[in-house]
Amino acid sequence: MTRRRAALEGLLRVRGCEAALVYGAERAGTAVPWLTGWPVTREAALVVRAGEARVMFVCYDNHVPNARTMARDVDVRAGGRSALAAALEWIKGWPQRVKRLGVIGAVPARAGAGLAAAAGDVAFLDGDYVRLRLVKSAEEVDWLRRGAAMSDAAVRALAGAARPGMTEPECCAVLEGGYIAAGGLTHIHYLGATAMADPSLCVPAQWPSSRRLAAGDALSCEISASYHGYPGQVLRTFAIAADPVPRYRDLHNAADAAFDTVTARLAPGVTAGDLTEAAADVILGAGYTIYDDLMHGYGGGYLPPVVSRAGLEARLAPEFTFAAGMTVVIQPNVITTDERAGVQTGELMLVTESGCESLHDYPRGFARIGG
Repeated sequence: MTRRRAALEGLLRVRGCEAALVYGAERAGTAVPWLTGWPVTREAALVVRAGEARVMFVCYDNHVPNARTMARDVDVRAGGRSALAAALEWIKGWPQRVKRLGVIGAVPARAGAGLAAAAGDVAFLDGDYVRLRLVKSAEEVDWLRRGAAMSDAAVRALAGAARPGMTEPECCAVLEGGYIAAGGLTHIHYLGATAMADPSLCVPAQWPSSRRLAAGDALSCEISASYHGYPGQVLRTFAIAADPVPRYRDLHNAADAAFDTVTARLAPGVTAGDLTEAAADVILGAGYTIYDDLMHGYGGGYLPPVVSRAGLEARLAPEFTFAAGMTVVIQPNVITTDERAGVQTGELMLVTESGCESLHDYPRGFARIGG
């Protein structure tokens, strides 16, 4: 935590900011928990000024006692009906008006007048904050390993229980049982099932359907269980009570080849463009494309480099060079060009001094489950 706070204060000095307002709402916003240890619930607004105690306003009042227990070295106060408004009033009450206020987080547009009243100038520092999160500390890597282990446990639970007749919500209940008792929290769990013989779904869905699994289905999943705000991410495809049909086997072979090609090259000094070109050779060369992003940084948000379908097909990627300590999800969601059939495989990788390593241990491959 000391390292994180020093990094923020260094950023404020570089950007000429006297103070910072760090905001999160509706369980979103990674900067508040990164700097305090408090996961955002309804709303939280942290005020930071070098050399002074940090003050965090929290909604609702009944959340304050828990926040005081979890937040580290922070003066936690009740924010009333609006933690953001309370924080801005606190800043306005300082003896001298803030000349430049750094803001991190999705502050709503309706707070514009309050920001203008609290400071002479406002600098939005979200991009700078993202750069602070790219290279992980040893502690962060350890917590990501725990989140990855919990995510693996969720996939094991799903693979052990999924069978014909089971609904997707029932699958979600089973996989959550793999990590809830261990202290994990759900970050995401996306599922998608379709008949391999007559497919109509190429990528897992964010909300489960009422559809029941059937023999001959392909079931794809994207699962992230989180440990203290640090999630793993593991993606797999299973065949339900049947062997994979040739079309799906070929799709998965292409996905495996793309994953192997990318991870064999992932190392410090390699660019996102290098990896995109290599993946495009495999996936487009096989006559397929992707729907979900090919890769994205992870751990502290949905981070760079994000390589989309458009980027893969155009063989273009953001300007980005990997460094040791970065974490990235490699997730080739290989699909047919008519978008009817697809598979998903991949996981969270750590860039090391000499290459990369997976933070997951759940076996890869297109496994048959459920009978």
